[in-house]
Amino acid sequence: MAREQIEIAVMFADVVDSTPLYETLGDETANQLIGRVMDMMSDLTHSFDGQVVKTIGDEIMCRFSSVDNCVKAARQIQEELARHQKDERARILVQIGLHFGSAILMDDGDLFGDAVNVAHRMSEIAKENQIILTAETFRLLSPDLQTITREYDQVSVKGKSEVLTVHQVVWEHLDEVTTIEVSQPLEQKTKYTHLKYKERCFRLSSEDDREFTIGRNSQSDLYCETKLASRTHARIAFKRGKFLLNDESSNGTYVRTDEGENIFVKRQEIMLWGSGSIGLGQDTSINLEEVIRFSCE
Repeated sequence: MAREQIEIAVMFADVVDSTPLYETLGDETANQLIGRVMDMMSDLTHSFDGQVVKTIGDEIMCRFSSVDNCVKAARQIQEELARHQKDERARILVQIGLHFGSAILMDDGDLFGDAVNVAHRMSEIAKENQIILTAETFRLLSPDLQTITREYDQVSVKGKSEVLTVHQVVWEHLDEVTTIEVSQPLEQKTKYTHLKYKERCFRLSSEDDREFTIGRNSQSDLYCETKLASRTHARIAFKRGKFLLNDESSNGTYVRTDEGENIFVKRQEIMLWGSGSIGLGQDTSINLEEVIRFSCE
């Protein structure tokens, strides 16, 4: 079988947690709904001069000669899902990963090699609604597309000796953003995070081998009486050299830094850095008495 070594952008787009859809909607309805999404992703791939390599269950693998077109297609997929599924009984969410690199193109159109492996790893790192790419791919983007990405994390990839820095593409409108991983220098290690809620103070250490819980459950480490807080609203844990706040709530969490960034997360993670305020279910400017102050050092 003939093969050709090429430089290519590879994208994986994977439907998140499709099994509950089949249980909730039934096999036929869920299959039709997912099928429409797969067709939409295929059509958008072609509209940005890409090619569908194959589908693997509820996942689609595509290739693009242009990194810009790959990112534009990924953004359009997420935007189409957000725009047209607001009234669906069950929304389909997609996680997308991409990478530009070397791959082997077979004469049947299939792809193998480094670009495929790394792109698939990026899709595994991505959470629902996210688009994740490597820093190497980020550097190949046009300047206007670079401005809509944020440094996200450092990860290990099988077959790579070095740790890779990865970026997140921010595609949501500013009033609909669900998560932004802020760009603190990744080599800067935070040792402590201090929290203050009303008269109660807490100090979280990087040496703590546990998650710190926040919520309306009286058993939470930080018990908050605010009505918009969920019983277990959020968890804070030290991972990969930084403190991460993981929202598990119904109403989301607002994080406003003292440097002026205002970020909304829902069922996703955000890195805490510097100092600022945390609002459970509402913006920190609405009810100052219920705000949680934080500072990292």
